[in-house]
Amino acid sequence: MTARPRRLTGARLLLAGTLAAALAGCTTGDAAGDDADGPVTHPVASPVPGGVLTLPGPAPTDLALRPAPTDSPPAPAVSGTLTDRTPLALADLWADRAVVLTFFTSWCTTCADQQAALSDLARANADRVVFVGVVGAEDDPAQVQDYLRRHRVEHPVLVDDDGTIWRAYAVREPPAVVLIARGGVLLRGFPGGVDTATLTGLLAAV
Repeated sequence: MTARPRRLTGARLLLAGTLAAALAGCTTGDAAGDDADGPVTHPVASPVPGGVLTLPGPAPTDLALRPAPTDSPPAPAVSGTLTDRTPLALADLWADRAVVLTFFTSWCTTCADQQAALSDLARANADRVVFVGVVGAEDDPAQVQDYLRRHRVEHPVLVDDDGTIWRAYAVREPPAVVLIARGGVLLRGFPGGVDTATLTGLLAAV
């Protein structure tokens, strides 16, 4: 049996956060030094959008979520890798929070139109809901990175290399949004995406 990928927690997340802080402290994006002819700059790598540094920390101890409906089906407990190739199992995320999956591609104009609102919702609900993007297997990695930066996507993004995650959630084309309650109960799916008001109301309900 293959070991299930797990998200980074505890000391590993602390290490990741320390790395992020160190990178954020470079105001110019370069590390500077001096030689006989003056300052010398060296490129400093930036964190990969959608990678390990976007994973959430522990859920707040006072987080109160409503019980999921008992008649709802379980969500497919799939695993994958983030944009920086870090392994991630969705079940590790919904163990203590609700999860919103957003299926997209960098070339999808409807996805781009909806992304700003989704990014805002992800930031506003970060303590109690984890947003996870799932990008299509056919997408170009460089274009995906450009999309994530342009649309300020600050949550984890899975790269569905073989289409397993899309098939598991019956997604045929982007965009699509799926809401999963804590514990892995499938609540709602939205082929074609969902408007901000509707998703905001559903998040409040969980």
